[in-house]
Amino acid sequence: MNSDFEIRKKMQIKQRRVKRKKILINFFIIFIIILIFLMGYIYGKIQKRGELVVEKTEESVNNEAIEVVELAEEEIKDWRLILVNKDNPVPEDYEFELASIDKNRKFDKRAIKQLNQMMDDIRKDGISNIWVQSSYRDIKLQEELYNNSVKKYMGQGKTEEEARKQTEIFINRPGVSEHNVGLAVDFNDVKANFENTRAFKWLVKNAENYGFILRYPKDKENITGISYEPWHWRFVGEENAKRMNEKNLCLEEYVKLNQKSDC
Repeated sequence: MNSDFEIRKKMQIKQRRVKRKKILINFFIIFIIILIFLMGYIYGKIQKRGELVVEKTEESVNNEAIEVVELAEEEIKDWRLILVNKDNPVPEDYEFELASIDKNRKFDKRAIKQLNQMMDDIRKDGISNIWVQSSYRDIKLQEELYNNSVKKYMGQGKTEEEARKQTEIFINRPGVSEHNVGLAVDFNDVKANFENTRAFKWLVKNAENYGFILRYPKDKENITGISYEPWHWRFVGEENAKRMNEKNLCLEEYVKLNQKSDC
């Protein structure tokens, strides 16, 4: 009896162990299945989110690139920003119309309204001693001024090369002068003492509101290649003038900056 009882007891214990083992195995299998499902779900979410981030980032980058290119193209193609200097002659295909300032002087038709308004307003502020001495010059007149200056310096004993170098400090060669495109004006007697006049101080403060800049500042001579000319002002458009003054950029720097942003 005792022996049978012990045998049954051992069998029951064994069966319970087997049952517990099966339960544990089933639980483990279910746990693994749930874990795999969760990992797959989380991975899918991460991947989807990553794709969205990449897509949005690429979209943002592309949009920014488009904006920069469009801005740069707009600025560089802007007729108001045409760069004319020793390294950039007037393009052969450049076309523009002139309008009269008075009987003898002309200016780009697209900007003469701003020039006239500026001259009217400066006089309304009580500054009457200001006038446009020189504005648009055709190539023939520019050549005449240039050659006369060279002859003057040669007459002082300089070689032709020295005379040309001295001339080009203030007068550009024909075809590389801003006056040849009708966007520059020289005020009064075209002398350095213009800097000491009320008119000059008014222009420094207000000219940007009409789209004009001091074209050849003191601190930019090494960039413009032209000595400081307080009398020489250039039309670039109001928004460009304000940006350039705010960032202390001459036209060469401003155009170069926009060209870089197009890359």
